[in-house]
Amino acid sequence: MGEPFRRVSEVVRRCRALLLAALALSASCMAAHADDRIAASVQTRAFDTSPWMSYYGDAASLGSLERVASTFRIIDVDLDPDTDNFTPAEVAALKDGGRNLVLSYLNLGSCERYRSYWRDVPEGFVSCEANTAAHAGAYRGYRQETWMNLANEDYQRLIVDYVASRLVAQGADGFYLDNLEIVGHGTATRNGPCDAACAQGGLDLVRKLREKYPTLVFVMQNATGRTTREGTTGGVAFASLLDGVAHEEVYAPKYDASAEAELDAWQAMALRPNGHAFWIATLDYVGGCGEAAKARRVYARSRAKGFVPYASDSSAKQGVVCYWEK
Repeated sequence: MGEPFRRVSEVVRRCRALLLAALALSASCMAAHADDRIAASVQTRAFDTSPWMSYYGDAASLGSLERVASTFRIIDVDLDPDTDNFTPAEVAALKDGGRNLVLSYLNLGSCERYRSYWRDVPEGFVSCEANTAAHAGAYRGYRQETWMNLANEDYQRLIVDYVASRLVAQGADGFYLDNLEIVGHGTATRNGPCDAACAQGGLDLVRKLREKYPTLVFVMQNATGRTTREGTTGGVAFASLLDGVAHEEVYAPKYDASAEAELDAWQAMALRPNGHAFWIATLDYVGGCGEAAKARRVYARSRAKGFVPYASDSSAKQGVVCYWEK
């Protein structure tokens, strides 16, 4: 009985070794395939990272387009064509022959009632108002906004195939994605509850945008917690789909240690989208362009951490451009 038993044991050992090798090869192939998907979906170019600005008024109130274009390398504005903020020609002027990056604000987590697509959309789409299945409650503090369940397929299609495409037609080099913090809300809140399916839907929505627009720059505002840092979508790390993150109110009107720590965590990931640097910025509010001393303190603290700072008037306005470094 001893010799046959040893032979059987040897066969089992060899089979087990072959199985483990096959599993390792499969895992390696899957990882390589995931890397290929990331490389295929993120095709953005390197860009100058500083200085930057965020402004949601119109061109007439902006002042000199030439001054803005000569001062800032990253320009975040609202290019929704129904706002009449900027014409494509004015966007081209801000780009300064490709020297600058013009991002358009794109609200993903909530829908604003003053947007035309709240009520009016082309045939084949469902408006935000009509899509009651996606409503996730009123946005506390912003009476004209309704939180949206990001897992809702009609809402995803509205954003990817209608809302975003209109911004691209205006000349946007990319999107400044807002209100994705809903993916970290959980269900124990009345201010935008979001269950696991809703949270995953938010990650999937950004992936679908990325698949459609591989060459555009994606910057996510806020929403810098574990859900986005560690989450996956379509077999790839969600974080790998972004070119940068920004966070409001890190240093002003008051210091937010948790927001700073989250940006530190993103910095530690050492991401390299399409081989270029990952952009990490702060957007603080000092009350107005006359608050130079406050702005200097904000800039110093942000830069000390390796972030790219900008300071504006207030979160709800952002109706002025401040030239802090003249």
